[in-house]
Amino acid sequence: MLRTFDELVAEAEAVPVDGWDFSWLDGRATEQRPSWGYQRLMGERLANATAALDIQTGGGEVLAAAPTLPTTMVATESWPPNVAKATQLLHPLGVVVVADSDEPPLPFADASFDLVTSRHPVQAWWDEIARVLRPGGLYLSQQVGPASVFELVEYFLGPQPEQVRRRRHPDDARRDAEAAGLEIVDLRYEHLRTEFFDIGAVIYFLRKVIWMVPGFTVAEYRDRLHELHEQIQQDGPFVAQTTRFLLEVRKPS
Repeated sequence: MLRTFDELVAEAEAVPVDGWDFSWLDGRATEQRPSWGYQRLMGERLANATAALDIQTGGGEVLAAAPTLPTTMVATESWPPNVAKATQLLHPLGVVVVADSDEPPLPFADASFDLVTSRHPVQAWWDEIARVLRPGGLYLSQQVGPASVFELVEYFLGPQPEQVRRRRHPDDARRDAEAAGLEIVDLRYEHLRTEFFDIGAVIYFLRKVIWMVPGFTVAEYRDRLHELHEQIQQDGPFVAQTTRFLLEVRKPS
């Protein structure tokens, strides 16, 4: 029996959105994963590091899944609910969680780490990354690319100008990393498929990934949400394109 719009909305509004665990969407949405396997690559780099920093760790879920952590392991996070969740999850593993504003400067001395990682950072502060890396150190990051899930964004906000659609382009990341004196080791870019099977999944996603539709609330977009609910019921999953890029850089020795 199909669930009503109001039932799906009520459920999606009630579920907590702290942390960076999307398991609530199991069976309600799918996201194609990049071929390079960031979790595996991160684990390999961490196993060979002596001092590492994970920037914008979210709730710490990705870092906590690493098989081996270096002797010195630090994570930063800015959103208070995530700071609390990451602390609870990572402290038993020996990770120091630092509440940080995600604005320069990073609260660490020069050349503190031989590895810096970050999965889906809001912004990469390249000069700061270069500063805290030791000579020969690596920065590994998986980032959201340009116009990611913009089919959904533009459903609510309308067509976006080209300069907005092009933000977070890997070519710009390459340029900015090199301008900070870092050497490109690896850069890969993929277009992937995402599907939302019910309106609850859409609401949960937009509540959690707050920069997609800034200021999103069900009350503000209720009519548009109801139209999308009817569309999904009639035509099947709402399909969007996700973009991701992997970037690994080295600080010259």
